[in-house]
Amino acid sequence: MVKLSPAGLGCLASLLLLASSTDAFYVPGYSIKSYKSGEAIPLMVNKAYSDSTQLQYAYYDLPFVCPPPDHPKAVGGLLSGKNVPLNLGEILRGDRIRTSDIELIMNKETECKALCTKELNKDDLRRAKEMIHDTYVSEWIVDNLPGATSFVSVDKTRKYYASGFKLGYREESPTTGQTHYYINNHFTIVIRYRKAPGRAGDRGENIVVGFEVYPKSIGGDHRRDAEGCPIDLQHVENGLELHIGPNRTIETAPRYAEASSLPTARRDEAESESSTLSVPYTYSVYFREDNTIEWSHRWDLYFVNQEDGARIHWLAIVNSLIICGMLTAIVMVIIARTVHSDIKGYKETFESKSRGKRVKKEAPAGLLDQGDDVVGPDLIDNEEALEEATGWKLLHSDVFRAPQHGYLLAPLVGSGMQLLFMAVGLILLSALGFLNPSFRGGFISVGVGLFIFAGVFSGYFSARVFKSFDGKDYRKNAMVTALLFPGLMFGLVFIINLFVWAQASSTAIPFGSLVLIVVLWLCFQVPLVYAGAYYGFEKAGGWQHPTKATAIPRQLPNKAWYSKSIQAVLLAGLIPFAVIFIELLFVFQSLWQNKSGFYYMFGFLAVVSVILIVTIAEVTVVTIYIQLCSENYHWWWQSFFVGGGSAVWIFAYSAWYYMFKLHITGFVSSMLFFVYTFIACCVYGLLTGTIGFLSAYAFVRRIYSAIKVD
Repeated sequence: MVKLSPAGLGCLASLLLLASSTDAFYVPGYSIKSYKSGEAIPLMVNKAYSDSTQLQYAYYDLPFVCPPPDHPKAVGGLLSGKNVPLNLGEILRGDRIRTSDIELIMNKETECKALCTKELNKDDLRRAKEMIHDTYVSEWIVDNLPGATSFVSVDKTRKYYASGFKLGYREESPTTGQTHYYINNHFTIVIRYRKAPGRAGDRGENIVVGFEVYPKSIGGDHRRDAEGCPIDLQHVENGLELHIGPNRTIETAPRYAEASSLPTARRDEAESESSTLSVPYTYSVYFREDNTIEWSHRWDLYFVNQEDGARIHWLAIVNSLIICGMLTAIVMVIIARTVHSDIKGYKETFESKSRGKRVKKEAPAGLLDQGDDVVGPDLIDNEEALEEATGWKLLHSDVFRAPQHGYLLAPLVGSGMQLLFMAVGLILLSALGFLNPSFRGGFISVGVGLFIFAGVFSGYFSARVFKSFDGKDYRKNAMVTALLFPGLMFGLVFIINLFVWAQASSTAIPFGSLVLIVVLWLCFQVPLVYAGAYYGFEKAGGWQHPTKATAIPRQLPNKAWYSKSIQAVLLAGLIPFAVIFIELLFVFQSLWQNKSGFYYMFGFLAVVSVILIVTIAEVTVVTIYIQLCSENYHWWWQSFFVGGGSAVWIFAYSAWYYMFKLHITGFVSSMLFFVYTFIACCVYGLLTGTIGFLSAYAFVRRIYSAIKVD
């Protein structure tokens, strides 16, 4: 029978996952909503967001849009969008959903209907121009589908959606070079539907399978009827320019510090301080039956444009497998040949000296002086054999010596296990389709729940590691574990939240939600950490090391340049970074560039994650083995830093991505990017550092168990 190493089993598991489906799907059927003919379909408005800035704004907070309904259906509550209840994930991602005044009646088309007429003053116009300049788009929602702009692929064979629609557009005059801003004030809404399945369909009910919004700018000089609707929507010559009368006042600088600066050229005709611009808002509604779209696949059109990257995902996986395979071969050589040969040589030396010891006891007195072939009178035992060993075997009495500041290492390992449990749960649930775009805010909400529940694992592993370091007070260790990492993350989020609050952005977390997070943290997670710590310390206990540390520590030799801590961490961190580099590019695009899209390749991400875990374990084992061969027994912290070393490269890559790929402007947006990137790298570093620590400990424990002194 062929035996596989743990690394080999990990790569085999990756291959099995690779052979399975890697496209995420979502579980349909549990929230299908059908509508009868003549039944009202609520249209919700959410927020405005841009790829050029990290600040989002609630749609009804914008000063140039129609105001919210006078009598909303108030639901209220701590997690509420004033009239639509929101979960914690929706709040944290900046959603502010409210019911609009737009009337949608199933199968009732409306050629044109007036929504409102908004009077904009100079400040309102300036704000609208700034947001149009930053390419903000609006998000409306119907039946949990975001309003989309429809596009056709270059070869005209596929249709796909881009979530959201633009607030307006800008044009430069070819003669004067001046920039003119136009606001979209008419919305053509297209609802795609099909017959409902089952008994609902037999009753004549329908389900929504598509929601498209096509905005248009219609100037004030266009002919309108008595209700304010444009008479001819198909032939619109001029858009509605954001410009007030020919009063010659000088336009002041933009008052919004976060918005991108407008062109410096001053217009010949500046807006008046007292005049206003009337913006008539109208909309049209059309229903189109579409039997080509299944309800369970209605989100696919949002992903069609991303499917072209599937081939790149496969190349990324092949690249990762090659790196993993090479590392596996190296580890097999170290374990199967080098370490095995060292252990075998030690045992042969010990057995030969043990036989000499027995010969000495049984030989006649005169034989002791007959030559070197007979062992002298010195007693020889296992300890003497170890003292004559070389390399890593010399460290048998120091390798398990408790590290300095072990009271910090244990809580970090515990927090790493907590994050590992959360990450594995999120990736599996997403790859299986339980967490999907139709579950708005579900990824963050479930992630918070998993993190809090995993406090049990955090306390358990932290307490066991702490006791292995000869720790005494597990209650103090549990307190540090429960407060250290979550406290650091909460402090960073709270500080940056103050800056976002000052911008009146919906990206800011409301005070009530912050209070809820603190309650979940202190009233639920902390007790779970204590429960896990009690069981880990009192019931399970610490890990028993195969060798005992002596009272006097061994003097360390001079280190080679590549084995020094910083160099080793950076060099070892390059390999895991190379494994995830391509997939990381897709994640960055979804997070920072294509905010209107969704990252859904969780099947690929699950495969790459398995390969990453195996790679980190192998890199850490190789690095620690080289360190032990250099007679350096300070490997506890080193294994943790080597495992998390790729986080440094990810942060460096993020800085490069910010400078050369993104077009983020403004201090607050830039600060948001780097603070959230730092938090993500800390989470990743803790998680991977824990994997490296546990892998190194298992390896070191295994090789020193083979030369255990009885």
